[in-house]
Amino acid sequence: MRKDAQMIIKDQDTLAVLLVGSTHYVEMAPGQEAAIYYRTATDALMALPDGTRRAGTWRLTETGYHVDWAGGPSAGWQIDVEPGRIAYVDAGGIERGRVARIVPGDAALLAA
Repeated sequence: MRKDAQMIIKDQDTLAVLLVGSTHYVEMAPGQEAAIYYRTATDALMALPDGTRRAGTWRLTETGYHVDWAGGPSAGWQIDVEPGRIAYVDAGGIERGRVARIVPGDAALLAA
């Protein structure tokens, strides 16, 4: 779903606080969550709803951030916010998932 009025977080300090050292649980579809752990300012781990696991690198950009998954996709992302809602938006402005919760640390044990 593309929204006309987005409030995209572009401030790199704010993005770093939201991402580094936290696990994001993103609802990809009803009842299907991905877990993404931004372990450091450059490394990330992900578990998809189908059980696929990926490791990759990420970096902040002028418009959000970019992730390169080893053996997987490479894409630019943005965080869209409004009261009561945080969403992952792809480079085309399409919402791809809503953040169900953000938990400090490796809550999904992706680095284990």
